[in-house]
Amino acid sequence: MSRKPNSATSRLKQDYLRLKRDPIPFVIAEPLPSNILEWHYVMFGPDSSPYQGGIYHGKLVFPREFPFKPPSIYMITPNGRFKTNTRLCLSISDFHPDMWNPAWSVSTILTGLLSFMLETSPTLGSLETSEEEKRQLAYRSLSHNLSDAQFCDQFPHVVEDIKAELCRREKLEEEVRKKQEENRLNGLNTSNTADTSSSSLQSLISNLVMLLGLLAFIMAVKYVVTTTPME
Repeated sequence: MSRKPNSATSRLKQDYLRLKRDPIPFVIAEPLPSNILEWHYVMFGPDSSPYQGGIYHGKLVFPREFPFKPPSIYMITPNGRFKTNTRLCLSISDFHPDMWNPAWSVSTILTGLLSFMLETSPTLGSLETSEEEKRQLAYRSLSHNLSDAQFCDQFPHVVEDIKAELCRREKLEEEVRKKQEENRLNGLNTSNTADTSSSSLQSLISNLVMLLGLLAFIMAVKYVVTTTPME
């Protein structure tokens, strides 16, 4: 089969148009304006998964022989599933050229990557991380991406969404802090009120005991006086 020198460029342009026409769930991707052989993707953690709420940045590096040879696949944002900035060993990556199918497109690659991320089967470049750790990384992924210049330059619309979400989180956390402070102060007031009530009750009981003691003394004196025979 003959391969034209520009076969990769031609095919990737077709894949880009197809991806724009038929977006795939939870993933967007854009090639570098200066190099169509390097694509950057953003994966949004699906609901009901440990990655829910997370936003993950990665890249695909295509060889000039694409689609006859597979790309290298990298994950850049810490996620708990894959090592970062490391070539991932997947059936759709250049680790397994013997398993590669030239009919597979960029959409196929990204769909396969998402599917593998949601699995737990190990491979070279994967990590053994608990679901709780993945959730924590998902929560921190937004701030992490804002420190990634490439991400911010490639996906400005996602950056705006992240900033809005972080602002919302900050407001919620401030509301929680205020509520906790109010509860703390209310607890102190309740404690002080209880202490005051307890002190008042103790004082009342003490006065009552003294009064009863005095009455008892008076009655005793009266009894002695009335029972003592007059000389």
